[in-house]
Amino acid sequence: MKRKMGKRNKAFIVWVTIFVSLCAIVYFTRGQAIKVQQTVTLDFHSSPVGSAPSGWTSYATGSDPPVKWLVKAMDNAPGARHVIMQTDADTTDGRFPVLISDQGEYRNLDVSIRGKAIAGKLNQGIGLVFRFRDPKSYYVVRANALEDNVGLYKMVNGNRVQIAGSSTKVASGQWHKLRAVARGERILCYFDGKQVISASDDTYSTGKVGFWTKADSLVAFDELTVAPVQ
Repeated sequence: MKRKMGKRNKAFIVWVTIFVSLCAIVYFTRGQAIKVQQTVTLDFHSSPVGSAPSGWTSYATGSDPPVKWLVKAMDNAPGARHVIMQTDADTTDGRFPVLISDQGEYRNLDVSIRGKAIAGKLNQGIGLVFRFRDPKSYYVVRANALEDNVGLYKMVNGNRVQIAGSSTKVASGQWHKLRAVARGERILCYFDGKQVISASDDTYSTGKVGFWTKADSLVAFDELTVAPVQ
């Protein structure tokens, strides 16, 4: 005859099951946390010249003219010799081409890019996108080599709204570093290592990251580096 399981044994098995489940949850949660906290640098050094980069999605935000991002060879790139450039020099003033990384979404983050303004009669905008929700909803910090300033903007229903700005020398033909650190509604922006903007805005709390230009800007981009922050 099989012996009946006592109440104590049943309770013991239940508690063991709960304990094992909790351990599994903690293990996988910690694994996720470790993975999320890693710094990621995205570049185009392994992408063929003349091709559209894989792992990225382009959008024509603002006005509708087409967007064409291609990998180009450039001897003085910050890393290797490959950079990414938006190659359609359309002069539509409200045209904001963006190239967004398909890898992950970030809430609190520290993100930076390298950019060099090469040409543009109407605009020479080097832009960093973060908390990208869709083509009509995101933040961008941009440095303009024609206006010598850095501005923080948000796209709301496809309309660009300025949050803050700073007069800063932005030289054409030189590589610059744009950086944004966002924690909750607090946003700090840096240009070539110097903090130039401190602002607060809670329109968007999470999203993807990428590059931004405006109108006929011909800008080379390289090395997008992003990490979540506490």
